[in-house]
Amino acid sequence: MNIGLLARIEAKPEYADKVEALLREALQLAREEEHTVTWFAFRESATVFGVFDTFENEEGRTGHLQGRIAAALMEAAETMLSSAPDIRPVDLLAVKLP
Repeated sequence: MNIGLLARIEAKPEYADKVEALLREALQLAREEEHTVTWFAFRESATVFGVFDTFENEEGRTGHLQGRIAAALMEAAETMLSSAPDIRPVDLLAVKLP
């Protein structure tokens, strides 16, 4: 894996629990994605969440951005998020895994 995505997601306070549930449920979708090597969802504060995922190549990253998780986030953005998710491509410089 040498590339990834880092997403910052800010929920409206009244929807924070629903956004958390959406991200927990998205784990199964990530497991089904052939080209997603690693996938992490996390919480920074009461309303701020994030996702970090990695891929072997640009094809995998592009496929993920066109997949079901991204679609669910964009749908949630309309009602549950304070703004559209801030999704940024990243290049991995060093990795340590178990």
